[in-house]
Amino acid sequence: MADLIVQKYGGSSLADAQRINSVARRIGRSKDEGNHVVVVVSAMGNTTDDLIQQANAVSKKPSEREMALLLSTGEIISCALVTMALRSLDYEAIGLSGGQAGIHTDSEYTRARILEVGPERILKELREDRIVVVAGFQGVTESMEVTTLGRGASDTTAVALAAGLNAKICEIYTDVEGIYTTDPRIVPEARLLKEIGYEEMMEMASYGAKMHPRSIELGAVYNIPIRVTSSFTDTPGTLIH
Repeated sequence: MADLIVQKYGGSSLADAQRINSVARRIGRSKDEGNHVVVVVSAMGNTTDDLIQQANAVSKKPSEREMALLLSTGEIISCALVTMALRSLDYEAIGLSGGQAGIHTDSEYTRARILEVGPERILKELREDRIVVVAGFQGVTESMEVTTLGRGASDTTAVALAAGLNAKICEIYTDVEGIYTTDPRIVPEARLLKEIGYEEMMEMASYGAKMHPRSIELGAVYNIPIRVTSSFTDTPGTLIH
């Protein structure tokens, strides 16, 4: 039986058309290796910051409901473009919003927490042998209101889906080659870690390592191995387990 892999691509990996096409080829390679693939995407580059600026330009105090609706569009754009890129490479692929993918949250519009994952739609598409691309960072409430999960929370979407789908691994693709002992941009002698435990990683995330703490928490609770690696090179990265 084919393995199910969840992959997540951050904004820097999707910054322009060239990078989106490169990501699509990487996703395609995973599919060609015989895996079922679910992909979670962040907004392109600085899209979220640009949307916040636009909101502040038209309103002194934008409502949280409308902010969630606005900010969710960044990931929808990435989702649609990555799906188009995959289809242009002749892969069967479908894009889904967080709500369509079954991400159910509480009603804190811009700081929502995932209450449950209803993966029926994703499983249906996987049975049709499609690659499923999901807009990260968002979900819906019981009354179908759009919510967002807080900055950087596409990681959390990915790990939650990996848990809900019983995936073999969750792969987080970013602009660094993995988890370092400290920030390599500040400390040149920082070492790349081959592996790290959930607890240590949670501590590092609370001190500013580039991963959403909630995603590591979920990984630990559901025992989902998380690999953090670069979308620009072929390196093994760091395994959090």
